[in-house]
Amino acid sequence: MHITNFASYKELIVIKKSYYFFNNGSIKRKDNTLQFTLEDSNKNDIPIEQISDMYVFSEMSMNTQIINLLAQKGICIHFFNHYSFYTGSFYPKETSVAGSLLVKQVQHYQDGEKRIVIAKEFIKSAASNIYRNLRYYNERGRDLEDTMAVTKALQKNIERCEDVQQLMGIEGNIRKNYYDSWNKIVNQDINFEKRVKHPPDNMINSLISYANTLVYTKVLSEIYVTQLNPTISYLHEPGTRRFSLCLDIAEIFKPLLADRLIFSLLNKNQITEKSFTKELNYLHLTKDAAKTIVEEFDKRLRTTVRHKTLGREVSYQQLIRLEGYKLIKHFMGEKEYEGFTIWW
Repeated sequence: MHITNFASYKELIVIKKSYYFFNNGSIKRKDNTLQFTLEDSNKNDIPIEQISDMYVFSEMSMNTQIINLLAQKGICIHFFNHYSFYTGSFYPKETSVAGSLLVKQVQHYQDGEKRIVIAKEFIKSAASNIYRNLRYYNERGRDLEDTMAVTKALQKNIERCEDVQQLMGIEGNIRKNYYDSWNKIVNQDINFEKRVKHPPDNMINSLISYANTLVYTKVLSEIYVTQLNPTISYLHEPGTRRFSLCLDIAEIFKPLLADRLIFSLLNKNQITEKSFTKELNYLHLTKDAAKTIVEEFDKRLRTTVRHKTLGREVSYQQLIRLEGYKLIKHFMGEKEYEGFTIWW
C-alpha cells in the first residue's frame, strides 16, 4: 500500500505495488524512475518497475514524458475528483493483443445463448458471495435467517432466465433483499433504506459508491494484464465511454472486497458520520476517511488464501486476474467458465 509516505510491502508472488496519491504535487521522469514532488518541495522517487497501477485523488501535474513511460510499462492510472468520485482512467494501448481471442469474445456477446451462459455465471457467483456474507453475520447473532431464505429462493430463479434483462431483474431483487439486511449487520444506526447512486443521498450510499469504484478500477487494472478487451461485456450492455466488462467481473468481487470492507469499517467505527461532509448531504468523504478506506482496501487485496485448485497461496487481487484467465479459457473452448465463489 502506498500513499504519500511510500512505505513498502512485498507480496508473496506479486512484487509490483499500487500507489495512491492524496497530496497535491507533480510527477516527473528521472531516468527509469518517477519522481513525485509535493507542494512543500519534498521529493520521493518511485522505481517504475515497482508500480502495478496508480490512483490519483489529488491535483497532480504530469507531462507527456510520464504518460509515454507509463504506457510503455503498461501502467494504468485511475483519476478521482475532489469528492473522491471516479472520473476516468488512462488505459495504455495493449501490447499483447490476440486477434483470435477478440473474435471469440465478440462471438460470445453476439450469440444470445453463449452470452446468457456467461451472464448467469456472473450473477450466480455474486449471489453466492452475498449469501456467504449473510451467513457469516447470521452466525454472529444478526438474525438473518429470513434474508438468507429469500436469497436462496431468488437464486433458484437464475437458471430459468431466458435473457439478460430477466437476469438483471433477479440480480436487482437479490441486491435489494441484501441491502435490507444492512441495518442489522452494521452496529451503527445507519437507517439505510435503499441504494441510490447518482448521486448518493446518504453516507452509506456514498460509502458503497466509493468502495465499488475501488473494486471497479482494480478489476480494470487486472484485465489489462490479460488479453481481454474490457469494452465487451455480457451482463452489462456494452456502451460508449465505459469498460463494461469491469462492471461484470466487479459484481462477483463486490461482496468480498467492497461490502465486507464497509461492514468492517462501520462496525469498528473507523468510518462514522464525521467522516463525511454533512453540509453536502454526506456526499463527500473527508481526506482522512478516504485514505483510511484505501488503506484497508489495499490490505484486503493483499490478503491471501490457499487456492483449492492451484494448491498455493494467492491474494484476493490475484483472484481477480485469475477470473480473467478463466474467461479466456472459456472463450477459446478449453474449459467451461465457472465464476469465483468464496470457499473459505
